[in-house]
Amino acid sequence: MRGRFDNLRRIEALDPVADHLEIHRLTLTEEFPWDMRMAFNLAFNRSFALPRVAKLLCETGTILRAPRKRADDTGIIMYEILLHGPDSARGRLAVQRLNAAHRRFTLDNGDSVYVIAALVVVPMRWLQRYGWRRPHEHEREAAAVFYRRVGQLMGVRDLPAGYSAFANAFDEYERANLHHTPEAARIERTTRDLLRGRIPGPLRGMADALIGTLYDEQLRTAYDLARPPLLARAFVHLSLRIRALLLRFARPRPTPLFANGIVTKTYPNGYELAKVGSAVGS
Repeated sequence: MRGRFDNLRRIEALDPVADHLEIHRLTLTEEFPWDMRMAFNLAFNRSFALPRVAKLLCETGTILRAPRKRADDTGIIMYEILLHGPDSARGRLAVQRLNAAHRRFTLDNGDSVYVIAALVVVPMRWLQRYGWRRPHEHEREAAAVFYRRVGQLMGVRDLPAGYSAFANAFDEYERANLHHTPEAARIERTTRDLLRGRIPGPLRGMADALIGTLYDEQLRTAYDLARPPLLARAFVHLSLRIRALLLRFARPRPTPLFANGIVTKTYPNGYELAKVGSAVGS
């Protein structure tokens, strides 16, 4: 029977550059499946708050009309790249779908670097705070190598190299560029339902207060949201820490996430990858 820390020992023995895909796949599909998916949601939410991104998304309107399809298309493409590798045949097809979705628009390169950095940094910081164990240095570096490669295939320039460089770039760009706009607030109101779906059923009556506690002060300011009550903030933090403690002593996940394929509400009966992605860039 696989032990709770067997994957960690495996990760420690791997090379974070040469074996980055295997490491990052383990982090997502076996070690922290719920945490990583929640953190990816939060990472994309941060990118929606960038003024240029928010303005473009409101102008194109797909995220306002069909937020679930856009989220599912984005998730499918990113998970396909991770599960199969960006340089595999299926990974290349997923990257092509990603690029096709963005090709219609002129994107600011600094914003694009920030979006890639958010996918590297936000999940690792979430795990540092709420994971059942802290992320290993190899997991941080593997994430940086993986998303740097994805960014390069998307044509993003001047990408940082290494986790620390990504974290510094992420923080510096936020301080200079993340601020409130009406468009950002509108997108947050629309996409909040997606995060509500990640809240356990018995707690959904408190979903709005709980989601607000998952945003830091800078993001709440960008979205023009009031700081949640102290009781709500304490409840969320304590609940997530208790969950982490319980998971630390739980049995490992018996099967990896997505072992039976990627199932979403938009495509309950499966999907054809070549047709996924029309809503991603708009």
